[in-house]
Amino acid sequence: MDIGNRLKELRVLKGLTQEELADRAELSKGFISQVERNLTSPSIATLTDILQCLGFTIGEFFSEEPEEQIVFGRQDYFEKIDAELLNEIKWIIPNAQKNVMEPILLTLQAGGSTYPDTPHEGEEFGYILSGSVSIHLGSRTYKAKKGESFYFTPDKKHFLTSKNGAVVLWVSSPPSF
Repeated sequence: MDIGNRLKELRVLKGLTQEELADRAELSKGFISQVERNLTSPSIATLTDILQCLGFTIGEFFSEEPEEQIVFGRQDYFEKIDAELLNEIKWIIPNAQKNVMEPILLTLQAGGSTYPDTPHEGEEFGYILSGSVSIHLGSRTYKAKKGESFYFTPDKKHFLTSKNGAVVLWVSSPPSF
């Protein structure tokens, strides 16, 4: 662990200058600067004092949370190809089914469709990246083309079809794919 950098991050997070932190911890600004640049190491007692001034405990300071992945690329996608329905589903956020919403990239070949989904709680949103789709919601059908989006509460049987093929960014909450 880079103690100096971590202390600097916490100091900046609290909106304090080195001088303000030094005054609160009854240390010199030069000492705080040296600690932040890892030129010197504080004793445990001094580190505890500095952390107390920043509103943190030693335990909180040294507990490192694993860094969460925020950006996902093609190598992270999970893909499923359905030859019968002529579609391909790419889960573009791994393990999204554990989240409140689940975004997928849906590619419908010409004549392709999705499985009819039974009514359920939640929300569904889609953005047409290319082509056009028919959105079947209960007994009604709606059309959407490239650059358009759709949104509905899935309280009726619903599915998508495409005569000429389409690529759709589809977000479902809660996950239902």
